Amino acid sequence: MTASTGVTAPTRHRRTAAAGFALWAARLGWRHAVMWLVAGFALFPVLFVVSAALNPVGTLSSAELWPTGASLGNARDLFQNTPFTTWYANSLFFALTNAAVTVLLSALAAYAFSRMRFKGRRVGLIGLLVIQMFPQFLAIVAIYLMFSTLGEYYPAIGFDTRWGLLLVYLGGALSINTWLMKGFFDTVPKELDESAQMDGATHAQVFFRIMLPLVTPVLAIVALLVFIATINEFLMASVFLRDTDAKTLGLGLYQLVASQRNANFGMFAVGAIMLSLPTLAVFWFLQRFITEGLTSGAVKG
Repeated sequence: MTASTGVTAPTRHRRTAAAGFALWAARLGWRHAVMWLVAGFALFPVLFVVSAALNPVGTLSSAELWPTGASLGNARDLFQNTPFTTWYANSLFFALTNAAVTVLLSALAAYAFSRMRFKGRRVGLIGLLVIQMFPQFLAIVAIYLMFSTLGEYYPAIGFDTRWGLLLVYLGGALSINTWLMKGFFDTVPKELDESAQMDGATHAQVFFRIMLPLVTPVLAIVALLVFIATINEFLMASVFLRDTDAKTLGLGLYQLVASQRNANFGMFAVGAIMLSLPTLAVFWFLQRFITEGLTSGAVKG
């Protein structure tokens, strides 16, 4: 104990630590509290689905946040008693193909609208803007009648076919993504195009060798958004795909719980987890293009 204040060194240390903690809590503590609250809110459904997938009983009424037991019986039943692999392959086909083709066609259209001047350009841009104002499901009756007739003449793009539904997906995704890419193309200086063309480059060479590397971030973003939207799409797929083997995983999982929601919830949870894995993989693969794409096209080499 000191003679001047009568307070021991450990006491002063505790008071200093308490004052420092109070200052930290006042400045930054609320941010950590909000972060943990948001994390808990986001992780709750994930933990519930994982728990239901591991639940040996496999019913909705027996599902708990913390499973009382763990078993792979739900996964085994899903693989053995349903055409899960076919559903999964169909979902991956639609998501990957739609993302790749949408990125290519939207980039080509955006390049044309951004760099070229032609008759009908303004009308085309306004048309794309008007089309994207209306959700796709508003035209579901017209699309159904259209493909009912087309299927009679061209069975390859009729109902229960991959290519028919893919055409519908492409028609709904091109308008908004073309506008998004056009805005990004407009930020690239036109002097790059002009200098390349003066050196003898064609429009195709300018597009593929100069423009695409410079707009890699928007290509990655569009690919990711289209992939997520397609792999989770349900409404259009439910109209076009009626045969069991032609269904996507979302339709197949809905079929499991439509009539026996309580009994098949364990298998439904396993399928939901499996459906999320491709999205995580695509995001992990594309994130480096989003962060590095802005500089990759500007480096000479």
